[in-house]
Amino acid sequence: MDINQKRLALGNAIRARRREQGLSQEKLALMVGSSKSHIWRIETGRVGVGIDDLSRIASALDTEVRTLITF
Repeated sequence: MDINQKRLALGNAIRARRREQGLSQEKLALMVGSSKSHIWRIETGRVGVGIDDLSRIASALDTEVRTLITF
């Protein structure tokens, strides 16, 4: 699995968890202090995610970072 596939897998896991909770990208962005476009780029694998952002996203989604990393 290359880095792009890993980014996409992470993004898919974040999107799935966000949708399970009925959150929009905009709502998640507000919860983590980010922008909707940045959440979109993360979910589509277009950008890498730093540990700080990943930690805030996991907290907002009421989960642990390790549940979002499926590779």
